[in-house]
Order: sequence, then C-alpha cells, then structure tokens
Amino acid sequence: MVWSKILEKHKHRLDLSSIQLDGTHTPCKRGGEAVAYQGRKKCKTSNMLILVDHQGIPLACSQAVGGNHNDAYNLENTVDTMLRDIRNSTIATEGLFLNADSGFDTKEFRNYCCKNNILSNIDQNKRNGNAAEYIFDDLLYKCRFVIERTNAWMDGFKAILMRFETNQIHWKSLNLLAFAVILLRQL
Repeated sequence: MVWSKILEKHKHRLDLSSIQLDGTHTPCKRGGEAVAYQGRKKCKTSNMLILVDHQGIPLACSQAVGGNHNDAYNLENTVDTMLRDIRNSTIATEGLFLNADSGFDTKEFRNYCCKNNILSNIDQNKRNGNAAEYIFDDLLYKCRFVIERTNAWMDGFKAILMRFETNQIHWKSLNLLAFAVILLRQL
C-alpha cells in the first residue's frame, strides 16, 4: 500500500509521544456501501475512525461503516486493523499513549489496549454508569485538540467533505490521499 510506504519513509518526522483516536461522520449524497441514516446529522452518513500522532499527522483510518453506528461499534477489531496498518510501516505500537473521548469508553476497549501494551487515556463516559476508577491524565487529554485540527484539515478537501463515492474502497483511498497531502505539507 502506498500510504504505508510514505509513512515508513517519513516515520522519523512523527511524534509518537501520544496518539489520538476519533471518529468522523461524513454525509453521503449518493448512497453506496457502508452508508446508513444518522439521526444526529439528519442524513445518510458513513463513519470512519482516524488515528493521528501528537502533531496531528494522520497515521491510519478504518474502513467506512454505516452512519447508524456509533464510534464504539466493532471498536477492538477496527483499531486492531488500524494498528496492523501502522505496524506495516515498521512503526512500533507497543507503549503508545492513546487519547480518546468518552465515546470510546468501553470496558472491552480498555482491556484491548491493556492487552496490546497501549496506555489508554480515555475520558470516562458518565452515561455508562461505571463506578470504576481509571487513570486519567487531564494534561495529556488536552492534547486531543490535534485530532480536531486534523479533521478540520480533512474538511479542506472538498472531495471528502461530502461523500459522493459509492464504493467503500474508493472512499478510503481518497482519505489516504488526503493523509499523504497533510503529511507532505508538514514536511
């Protein structure tokens, strides 16, 4: 895959002191694969998860899933695939600090991170009713703004701001192309 080779070539430019995880819902105008109605957006959308480094440089994205799913849908398998893509670029994932918002606060995902030697810093979701105490670093969590900035950079690419591609692999490829442009701009 071209993105893996680009990432491998420029991995010395990455800041892996922490990685950020977030999801995006993109309106889909023509329907297609992995598209479903999302009530919050009041339209058909696709959901995609994105991992970025501490500078906001994209590392990996998931396959698109129908917008009727939340970010935690099939989360462990999705993140496992994303981490495998990162490892294919000869980047070690053990010992990473992962920041994520409360939408990713599931017991299963916390266990997954622990099992894979990833230190999770996930905001606790009050609606889960979990009384469990987890280690949470507010200062590290404030670094999450970089993924929001990356999402804004992604919105600058009009071809992916609204999804017109009906084929799921074409949609992911356009996102990876945007990743490459963002990385090259940082160089």
